[in-house]
Amino acid sequence: MEGRKYRVLLCEDDTNLGMVLKNYLELNDYEVVLERDGRLGFAAFQREKFDICLLDVMMPHVDGFSLAEDIRDIDPEIPLFFLSAKTMKDDIINGYKLGADDYVTKPFDSEVLLLKIKAILKRNEEETRISENTEFDLGSYHFNPKLRELSHDGKTQTLSPKENDLLKMLAENKNDLLPRERALKRIWGSDTYFNGRSMDVYIAKLRKYLRDDENIEIVNIHGNGFRLVVPA
Repeated sequence: MEGRKYRVLLCEDDTNLGMVLKNYLELNDYEVVLERDGRLGFAAFQREKFDICLLDVMMPHVDGFSLAEDIRDIDPEIPLFFLSAKTMKDDIINGYKLGADDYVTKPFDSEVLLLKIKAILKRNEEETRISENTEFDLGSYHFNPKLRELSHDGKTQTLSPKENDLLKMLAENKNDLLPRERALKRIWGSDTYFNGRSMDVYIAKLRKYLRDDENIEIVNIHGNGFRLVVPA
């Protein structure tokens, strides 16, 4: 984890616990933004880039569970921990159903929490590195996302960043549905009407790049998303 400081969004309405945990994480070389309610936490998440979110469950204005849903709508992949005094089985199950990587019950050992944070960030970093190094054979095309290159018959097309990200998501889900909403939120940041029209333009560009192999097709699944059809 050397090389850069990881950024933590900490949402905790207990002032003392929030400051103690913030100071502890900063002493261990993390950058921490502390917000004391879910509404401010979501505003911070929209405004800044974070590597992990630590969310208290019981907060004013917007509770941790609702905040987690809003965060997941923007970034389905970001690691997310709940910090909670609620120890009922139903609450813990609800936390994991919302996509939590961990549900930490209060009181907790800060050192143990730190080890859990390090473990999840290391795992995600390794998964990202593997994903970035993955190349795809799509019919008679070869696609290298790391270099943003789509090659066919000795010719190479260099893709724009958004073209590359969109084709990568399609390739990762080849012959399966890529939900429109997921692609928009991950690549464009939100699924607004105008972003949707922009994505349609990029889909048209990718179809043009892939047109030399008649067996490859990007199918529009009306109202749901797209499917990159590649022969087995």
